[in-house]
Amino acid sequence: MSEAVSLLLWLAAGWLAWPLVEYGIHGVLAHGLRTPVSPLHWAHHADPHRVFTSPLAWLPAAGLGLALLWSAVGAERAIAAAAGLLAGFLRYEYVHWRIHFREPRGARQRLLRCHHLAHHYRNPQAYYGVSTRFWDRVFRTLPDTHARDYAAVAARAPLEGPSNLGQLLPPA
Repeated sequence: MSEAVSLLLWLAAGWLAWPLVEYGIHGVLAHGLRTPVSPLHWAHHADPHRVFTSPLAWLPAAGLGLALLWSAVGAERAIAAAAGLLAGFLRYEYVHWRIHFREPRGARQRLLRCHHLAHHYRNPQAYYGVSTRFWDRVFRTLPDTHARDYAAVAARAPLEGPSNLGQLLPPA
């Protein structure tokens, strides 16, 4: 296999791994355990306008993860996988922002919106996936009441006003 194909596969692996990483951060680190992630996440529950994650919160862990991956598989593969994870993270941030601030553009967006809003307004101990419901099914955090919970939040209007995008870093 050529090195270019290998790197594309590592990039794809990072992209495909993101939803599981997302579930772990949200379900385990933010809700399941008391970690430094928890207060940052609960601030979002208190004010959903705080939808974006500050790089100050994730860069140290991302750097450590990259260093560990680098030592395990080498620099080029680690960077390719990290680029895939970063692309997945950026997609997650966009999807999360759309869920809170925009009307859905189709059935899939409507489903993900109801799924995430059910987490906020019906059961914060369930519905941990934001960009997919897959891991909620696997780990059984998609309650049997999901259809009823989705119906209860389906008519909620998108948030008005600005998000916290301009407040991610401290002023210079």
